[in-house]
Amino acid sequence: MARVRPAQEPTSHRRRTLRTRTVAALATTALAAATALFATGTASADVSGGATAARPGPHVGASQVPAHAVTGYWQNFDNGATVQTLADVQDEYDIIAVAFAEATTTAGQVDFAVDPALGYSEDQFKKDVAAKQADGKSVILSVGGEKGAVSVSDDASADAFADSIVKLMDEYGFDGVDIDLENGLNATYMTKALKSIHDAKSDVVVTMAPQTVDMQSPENDYFKTALNIKDFLTVVNMQYYNSGSMNGCDGKVYSSGTVDFLTALACVQIKGGLDPSQVGLGTPASSNAAGSGYVEPGVVNDALDCLAKGEKCGSFTPDEKWPGIRGAMAWSTAWDAANGNSWSSTVGPHVHGMS
Repeated sequence: MARVRPAQEPTSHRRRTLRTRTVAALATTALAAATALFATGTASADVSGGATAARPGPHVGASQVPAHAVTGYWQNFDNGATVQTLADVQDEYDIIAVAFAEATTTAGQVDFAVDPALGYSEDQFKKDVAAKQADGKSVILSVGGEKGAVSVSDDASADAFADSIVKLMDEYGFDGVDIDLENGLNATYMTKALKSIHDAKSDVVVTMAPQTVDMQSPENDYFKTALNIKDFLTVVNMQYYNSGSMNGCDGKVYSSGTVDFLTALACVQIKGGLDPSQVGLGTPASSNAAGSGYVEPGVVNDALDCLAKGEKCGSFTPDEKWPGIRGAMAWSTAWDAANGNSWSSTVGPHVHGMS
């Protein structure tokens, strides 16, 4: 995800040692009670039958993501936009992607810590994750960004990536992972890593935010990865910004910042094999959020109506209607707040009103 004014971003400190949890087997009645508590995300059973301990949750997995959903990135840094806690994220966002996890010295492995410069404690962050989930929001961890240098290029790094994501999901209560690698991606090993995460967390939310060039052909590694995990992929919110002109599915070339750019490139993804429910429109929340490609929120709504109903199109009209189109994404919730919440207050209700 392109970060405006990256020189102002503090580098996240390394998080403490990853914490794992074990739930012991209980007698029949105790197990039933513990299961009920875990389902509500309030507590875990003490094997001695005594006091209970706090546990992240309740999780809002892929099966609970709305059919038409709004994704927003929460910034774990200050780059001139409104500084938010997770609790401050606007209610219209159904999937909140925490940006970003960072690479460690072990190839493929990632780590996360709340940036100390935000004055936001790890404990409060975890409580806010759980509170958002209690409101029905999925909170996921985004990997990458413009400065992200995570390499998953062999079996060992694929295993390290998967293991670290699962551990971070356990520690912070994250519902899934977002792949926002802008410096290359190996389809073979990223597929392996994501399938391993899915094996460990069957209802994991998996999203992607590729650049436009990465989704021009099913032969591109990003596109290939999305197709490889199509059976559990939640949504691809391609970044329709900081991009040059691109080919639409009709073979014509379209420029960014237009309704045609949004619709014709979404068509490429659907015609290339993604289900319409796995396609979202990723746009900047304000003109300050990206170097180029900003469109007014009403244009995002027009593009969704064009794709879903064949209405409000520009010069390009798809030859099919895709009423199941997933929705839209904003970079970022902080830039949205800095712009008076114009994006979420316009696009959010529109997406949630789609049928």
